[in-house]
Amino acid sequence: MMLNKNNILLETKNITKTFGGIHAIEDVNLHINKGEINALIGPNGAGKTTLFNCITGFYPPTKGRIIFNGEDITGLKPHQIAETGMARTFQNIRLFAEMTVMENILIGSQCRYRMTLLGAILNDKRTKNEEREISRKALQYLRFTGLSKFANHLARNLSYGDQRRLELARALATEPKLLLLDEPAAGMNLNETKGLMELIKKIKDEEITILLIEHDMRMVMKIADTITVLDHGIKIAEGTPKEVQKNEKVIEAYIGRRRRTA
Repeated sequence: MMLNKNNILLETKNITKTFGGIHAIEDVNLHINKGEINALIGPNGAGKTTLFNCITGFYPPTKGRIIFNGEDITGLKPHQIAETGMARTFQNIRLFAEMTVMENILIGSQCRYRMTLLGAILNDKRTKNEEREISRKALQYLRFTGLSKFANHLARNLSYGDQRRLELARALATEPKLLLLDEPAAGMNLNETKGLMELIKKIKDEEITILLIEHDMRMVMKIADTITVLDHGIKIAEGTPKEVQKNEKVIEAYIGRRRRTA
């Protein structure tokens, strides 16, 4: 696959993560181009979420470097990485269930503003202007994700599919350059998955780069520009959906494993 260095948004260089001597991922080199939808796939236990956790600062890599938007972010904490322009969702929904939909979005917006405690106490002009801007953008993200009619509903009262959309909206509120989605279609029915695919394409149209982990191969093959495949913590393939579908190592990783466990 041809690489244009000027177009790379995220690059991992020989990322390795060990737990008690066990290599969860080993020497993984990943290149994410700006403006693309990238899928990270592999059998269960392949190391996909571990790689996500290293990229987003939840795990420090044992070895290797992470370059984001031209800057070395290796070893930064999750909140510091969020401030650089990276956001993520998780396999399990992590909303503030007892807060409203709007309040969840407002929390996501906080890393982009610099309101001070003193400003909040004094309620000065700058603070008022920032509060208005935060609210305006929050409504914009709710409209974008189709959730504006639920703005004042508690997050826990949303349907499962809408809770997934709210997680996306909250992540978008951080104004990311790169959005990482960890199994966004997990637990969704066919209609919800179709709506999610349309939303992800809309996000791409907003010039936000996407990296997702997903087990729904029909979805991956329809929306991904590039696919990277992990197996036992090692990258075994990378390319377009058509290229990956024909790769013998990928076929063996999926079909061969099913045969051995049958």
